[in-house]
Amino acid sequence: MIAKIEEFDDKWFATLEGEMDTAAAVEAQEVLKPLYNGGGKDVLIECGKLEYIASSGLRILLGILKSAIATGSSVTLRNMNDDVKNVFSLTGLNKIFKFEP
Repeated sequence: MIAKIEEFDDKWFATLEGEMDTAAAVEAQEVLKPLYNGGGKDVLIECGKLEYIASSGLRILLGILKSAIATGSSVTLRNMNDDVKNVFSLTGLNKIFKFEP
């Protein structure tokens, strides 16, 4: 699992690659920690190379979304493959996150 973040002027850009299983989620959460206190900046998460996400990974993304909403910003998930997008659909999270093709 590879998780990276970058901050540009008014946005956070994150990239998730590989499998975000329970073990990898612990490491990813540490890397993504600045997004929990994003300072009101919108968050764009590139998921084009994310192959799998476990419930622990969903919990991390929900925490980021909750923090963003509290500061009036948004979280957008981009380029998610059909398998990972299906997890969001099955859990109903597709109704609360923004997605870009």
